Amino acid sequence: MKTVLCYGDSNTWGFSPLSGKRFDHRTRWPMVLWRLLNRGAPLFPEDGQEDPPYWVIEEGLCGRTSCREDPIEGDLNGLRQLIPILESHKPLDWVAIMLGSNDLKLRFSPSAFDAAVGVRRLVDAVQSSRCGPREGPPQVLVICPPPMAVSGKFAHIFGDALELSQKMAPYFRVVAKESGVSFLDAGGVIKSSPADGLHLEADEHRKLAEAVAAIIEQQSDKL
Repeated sequence: MKTVLCYGDSNTWGFSPLSGKRFDHRTRWPMVLWRLLNRGAPLFPEDGQEDPPYWVIEEGLCGRTSCREDPIEGDLNGLRQLIPILESHKPLDWVAIMLGSNDLKLRFSPSAFDAAVGVRRLVDAVQSSRCGPREGPPQVLVICPPPMAVSGKFAHIFGDALELSQKMAPYFRVVAKESGVSFLDAGGVIKSSPADGLHLEADEHRKLAEAVAAIIEQQSDKL
């Protein structure tokens, strides 16, 4: 059974832009991914049955940055948290990273380039780990978050980050290429909700899961 760690922020945690609460297990994209990767297999097999092909671990945290210490919201540094999480769940076959949006907060004097470089540090940490099969590194999928939508709800926190978020994908693509890992430009398949400008509505969670499943299945078949 292959294990996939989904490492992200509030959109991986499942924050609903309409209710402000957490989506249920059937809606959040990592759990949708789990069902898609195990199509046709019993998710909870009885004794004597084979395990499903994949296990998916949700590791989303609202406000998580790539590698920045947040002086306002506290312990949200994704790089500092990553190694203990990898060690906790190893062996891991895949680590899907979707971070960068929170790096665009005004308090960080942000740039799209800096967000991508922050994610590069996460990729380096995964590739330097021995948390994959046979104590090698897991495979990595870098997911560039979709651009933000027009909304005034978080303007006091993100300022003009809408424009910055539209510039992230080319930098993230370069990071993935130089690191030799898989890449998904989420903005090509999903969009942020106009309800709050930042989070994903339920249908977008499914679309994202479908895109991630296609990459993991395709790349895993090559191994």
